[in-house]
Amino acid sequence: AVCSMGNSTSRLYSVLAKTLSSGAVSQHQDCLEQLDSARLDPIDPKDLLEECQIVLQKRPPRFQRNFVNLKKNTASNHRPIRVMQWNILAQALGEGKDNFVQCPMEALKWEERKCLILEEILAYKPDVLCLQEVDHYFDTFEPLLSRLGYQCTFFPKPWSPCLDVEHNNGPDGCAMFFLKERFELVDSANIRLTAMKLKTNQVAIAQTLKCHETGRLFCIAVTHLKARTGWERFRSAQGCDLLQNLKNITQGAKIPLIVCGDFNAEPTEEVYREFSNSSLNLNSAYKLLSPDGQSEPPYTTWKIRPSGECRHTLDYIWYSQHALNVNSALGLLTEEQIGPNRLPSFNYPSDHLSLVCDFSFNQDPDRLL
Repeated sequence: AVCSMGNSTSRLYSVLAKTLSSGAVSQHQDCLEQLDSARLDPIDPKDLLEECQIVLQKRPPRFQRNFVNLKKNTASNHRPIRVMQWNILAQALGEGKDNFVQCPMEALKWEERKCLILEEILAYKPDVLCLQEVDHYFDTFEPLLSRLGYQCTFFPKPWSPCLDVEHNNGPDGCAMFFLKERFELVDSANIRLTAMKLKTNQVAIAQTLKCHETGRLFCIAVTHLKARTGWERFRSAQGCDLLQNLKNITQGAKIPLIVCGDFNAEPTEEVYREFSNSSLNLNSAYKLLSPDGQSEPPYTTWKIRPSGECRHTLDYIWYSQHALNVNSALGLLTEEQIGPNRLPSFNYPSDHLSLVCDFSFNQDPDRLL
């Protein structure tokens, strides 16, 4: 394993193109200890983006996606808070379990796919990044994003399905990253979700941050609920547990809240209604892209498996509508951009689309509660 983490472009390339690529992280403890001191050296995001583009030069260019301005006539002198939500597709699952029958194995090579993921993150420059299915946290995302100025947190699933795949890179889980120059961490909770009073394999991270510019507190959470048809009641129970935890953390909605996640649930499911009708007064940000502001996007994931084509809306960014405004949201890829073989592909690294929103604080949040 190559562990050089210097400041020069060639050394940056070595960590990008040759990060620890196989085996559990515990097998590489010596290398990780070496990375600790190097982590203090910042990376210029432009340099990292350039290196990604060198690795990706034989692939088609990134799709163009545009932000849709949703801002009402509310004046704000402060920079918005950009939040990015993304299920990035665990490498072990993509290669070993998910059976994307129209996606060539070549398109799933980690050496290039991680650069596509990093390119997407670098393109949108989120202040807070919420990821699911992260199984390369310790060897890729934490070393690189910490050097871009992010504070990093990871909470793996207790029984990750990645561990069933030969040559896996350890368990997958949820990860959260926030820019230390913009926020101070006030409180952090790793939550193992329960359902029917039983601890489950699904997790969440909830962090209370203080915005340096405004002095305002807000809570941001990331989660990934149970997958598959037939588990609707289970997801509903997990959602209730998460909402109860978030009520306690936000002191019953006194602290503004943003919840990012792959809920594995269409808007017709009970867990979606629970979030919509919660006493936390949450709304789904991506509904605001619809003409009436009431409809979710037609899809956030689109793939082809042996059982057929799957097009679903499963990913959401929920927010306290009394305390926060959605200034803009990143438009989704069109069917034409996605192409007939669907996702993932040489163009796009995951079977889920990233969601990105810009938020600002309401001036008088209590009035709307």
